[in-house]
Order: sequence, then structure tokens, then C-alpha cells
Amino acid sequence: MTKLMIVEDHDLVRTGLRNILEGVAGLELVAEASTGEDAIQLARQHQPDVILMDVGLPGLSGLETTERILKMQPDTRIIILTAFTEPPLPARLLDIGASGYLTKACDARELVVAVKAVSRGERYIGSEIAQQLALSLLPGTPQSPFQELTARELEVMMMLIQGMKMNAIAEVINVSPKTIATYKYRIYDKVGVNSEVELLRLALRYGLVKPSP
Repeated sequence: MTKLMIVEDHDLVRTGLRNILEGVAGLELVAEASTGEDAIQLARQHQPDVILMDVGLPGLSGLETTERILKMQPDTRIIILTAFTEPPLPARLLDIGASGYLTKACDARELVVAVKAVSRGERYIGSEIAQQLALSLLPGTPQSPFQELTARELEVMMMLIQGMKMNAIAEVINVSPKTIATYKYRIYDKVGVNSEVELLRLALRYGLVKPSP
């Protein structure tokens, strides 16, 4: 029996995932979390084999949560399930050890196929994600300015564009506010902006954040 955990902050999406997966033979849903902090605690408690992980969580993002869980439990298989398909997020998450990457537009059949594949130790990349990754490697393809960011810089950037203050970010990732300030201005320098407003506009342009409806 494959033990499964869902990490998703939207109740409606989490309910939909639960309804799809609860009746699948060989799967046992052992926990659900709506924040990265809860996900880490529940992963330690329930030791799931597979985790479905949203990227855009409040506070600790799916990227940092994935990294922390895999350091704690390297045998856990994590599938990223998100609306974000643009570089560099897919490559960064796969680099830190995610076993799969799906968009929230995938159908129920593909979701089940992906969960079963990664539970067997395979990787599963949705076709839309695979296409984006392949295109990003083609010579002459315009590169996202965010490509140059490290995983930690990308994590800090995602929290900055959510409107989090530096003290709050420092508390979430357990470093000093001074360190966050260093990351912030390093990010500005790498992507060529001078303020959080410009950073948000750039992130919107490159699909790293979705505009409000």
C-alpha cells in the first residue's frame, strides 16, 4: 500500500484531489496539509511514500518545503502539482529531488498514472512541463532572467512577490533579516530590478506568478 499525502492550500482543490485518489486501489491517503510548515510536521509523523505538493503555498513555499522534506526523508517521492510551468521553477524543483511535475490542468487519469509511476521509483513529467523544459534548452531560446537565481534566491524571491516582509521571511527560513536583505539585493542585481514592484512585474511577465482575477 502506497501512503499518500496532499499539500495544497486551497480547500476546493484539496477536496478534488482527495475525491480522485481516495478510491484508487493500492493508495492510502494518510494526511493533508495547507502550509509548508504543517507538511513538514505531518511528513515526519506519517512517513508518506508519495507527496502531492503545491508550489504557491503561503509562507514556506513548495520549493523550500520539498527541499526540507527530502533532506529529512530522502526516500519520499514528491510530485509537484502547480499552475506554474515557466522556467526556472520546473528545473529547480527537479534538481532538488522532486520525482514528478504536473500542471493543475492535468486530468484525473494522468494524476493517478503519475502517482503510481513515482511510487515505483520512476520520474513523471507532464507533457506541458516536458515541452517547456525542452524549449528552454534550445539554442537561441530567450532565457528567463530568473534562470540565474539559486534555489534559495528563488525561494526568497517567491516570498517577496507574495508581499512578505523581510523579518517574516527570515523567520520562515530560519536565517537573520540581514541575510534576507543580502539575498534581496542580490536578486535585484541578477534580474535587473530596483524595487519589489519591479520584481513583481517581472515575475508576472515571465509567468512565475499569476495575475489576480
